[in-house]
Amino acid sequence: MTYNKHPDRGFLHLQQQATTAEKAHKTPDDFKWTRMWPNESKGTMKQPASVFVVGGGPAGLAAAIALRASGFDVTVADGAKPPVDKACGEGLMPATGAALRRMGVVLDPEESYPLRGIRFFSNRAAVGADFSGGPGIGVRRTVLHLRMAEYAEKIGVRLLWDSPVTGLSAGRIRIRGKFFDPGWIVGADGSGSRVRRWTGLEASANCTRRFAFRSHFRLAPWSPYVEIYWANDAQAYVTPVGDAEVCVVVLSEKPGMRAPIIASKFPELAARLRNANTLGSERGAVTTTHRLKRVHRGNVVLVGDASGAVDAITGEGLNLSFQHATLLADCLPSRNLGKYQEIHRRLQVRPSLMGHLLSMLGRQRFLRERTIRAFAAEPSLFGRFLDVHLGHGTRSQAALAATRLGWRFATC
Repeated sequence: MTYNKHPDRGFLHLQQQATTAEKAHKTPDDFKWTRMWPNESKGTMKQPASVFVVGGGPAGLAAAIALRASGFDVTVADGAKPPVDKACGEGLMPATGAALRRMGVVLDPEESYPLRGIRFFSNRAAVGADFSGGPGIGVRRTVLHLRMAEYAEKIGVRLLWDSPVTGLSAGRIRIRGKFFDPGWIVGADGSGSRVRRWTGLEASANCTRRFAFRSHFRLAPWSPYVEIYWANDAQAYVTPVGDAEVCVVVLSEKPGMRAPIIASKFPELAARLRNANTLGSERGAVTTTHRLKRVHRGNVVLVGDASGAVDAITGEGLNLSFQHATLLADCLPSRNLGKYQEIHRRLQVRPSLMGHLLSMLGRQRFLRERTIRAFAAEPSLFGRFLDVHLGHGTRSQAALAATRLGWRFATC
């Protein structure tokens, strides 16, 4: 059985937007550099209202869009060419989709898929719950990136693709032998951030890492849910991203856990995928979990995974990046990076805690199986924890849910 994602053609209520992919394919030579780069005889000129974003992924584009909306002159540089891909689960939680729409970025329903909730599977036990804040969105990372890049250019952000930043010194950016001296530099270059290292902010990072391998399968989704399958040393999560396509990511602390292990580790999932064709090649990435003591220094500020990352299994990475972008656009006009640091730290707490708890479930079989049996015995309890995970519940509600789970855990 397949799931009809558009029973009334209005499930996501997303407006279609006519865009041209070619607009996002700009290189440094497509711009007149005279307003950005000084002549050698004139020295270097600083533009206080200008922002240079290093990294053109979703985090960097979100920051650029938010800062441009606040009146800044914004340039984004990235060494890749769009659309930029990444091995990720490709599911946007409801709050992430809402943040994307508030930016002004529109996803065509024909190139995405509505997500109703989340399901867990472990040792033949299963439990699931719907999102209480509306649907999520399953969308290919390349589609998301292209739509964000198109909108950023539409509102006046300069996009410099195939333009790797090769150095940062004394608040100056070096790219292709030329220098730019912006008012602000935003490091949005991911968990392995060079900007973080160049600025001396990396020394305070505590880091753990896992390995993610993503594959796409030509297969009609059998469910409108993100499904997470648990094994002793790996997880597989499945996200519908189209009417005839699902994304599967294998996540583990062991680098050898790739798509071929699905048959032995996740037999229920393997049965679903048995006759499906693979689309493209498997793509891998290292996913890190780390927190920083500081996320700014001088005129440099970090956003997204560059400023601290949570475990990929939380599904909260993009939502955090979009929150950082909005927060930075609120704080930068008043130059109040102390406020940015304080709120940034608070934003990381809940996803970091939930990531830690989910990682414990992955490592400890007894804890995982008892917890999932407890949720299965009282499915509404899983829904309450999903609300807490996504930031909808209060502290008292979280405490009550934890107490109830403890009782179920002890008696199931």
